[in-house]
Amino acid sequence: MLATMAVIHHRRPTRVYLERTPRRTFAMAIDWPGWGRSGKTPEAALAALADYAPRYARVTALAEVDFPAATGEDLEILEELAGNATTEFGAPAAVASIDSEPYDAETAGLTAALLRGSWAALEEVAASSPAELRKGPRGGGRDRDKMLEHVLGAEVAYAGKIGVKIRQPDLGDAAAIAAARGAILAVVGAESPGGPARPNGWPVRYAARRLAWHALDHAWEMEDRRDTAP
Repeated sequence: MLATMAVIHHRRPTRVYLERTPRRTFAMAIDWPGWGRSGKTPEAALAALADYAPRYARVTALAEVDFPAATGEDLEILEELAGNATTEFGAPAAVASIDSEPYDAETAGLTAALLRGSWAALEEVAASSPAELRKGPRGGGRDRDKMLEHVLGAEVAYAGKIGVKIRQPDLGDAAAIAAARGAILAVVGAESPGGPARPNGWPVRYAARRLAWHALDHAWEMEDRRDTAP
């Protein structure tokens, strides 16, 4: 346990869990779905999480949720989990212990608001980004519309993990996108006893965290790559 990283001040600390493999660690904020970053080491992941607090504050503003200023010293590590191949590939995949606890109405309402804020942040960034983005390392990386289609496709798969059956909407069909995401929010915004939402599925709290993280990971990637786009 990295106890030295969890310096608690008088204000409520940000509860975090670490998802670790030998080559990558994710630091995920338990109470703030979407706020999660990775690094080669636990220390690097925690530093990245703190560095992204100002960017995540934009999400909470869109969600109309108060977000206290956070720094590396405000992070309290509650749990360390073993990652897997998905972790090393670049996505958080471990289900935390808290995800099996009862999911009350207050938590559900806050989580749904922050998931909506994450989608709004992605849409906001996309609206001000060019269709062609600067290429990533070794010339890779999706352009704007391909990235948005990828996010929508992943949401179909993630929704199935909580018992929501939707088809991937066309990128230009705003009403269909809103309907698909509304079906997801209907589950995310409802209290539940915790644990998997369906057999072999995901707990709702984890699904919301993964959905928000994926939207924001691509929003921030798009934001970084658009500034020097051709």
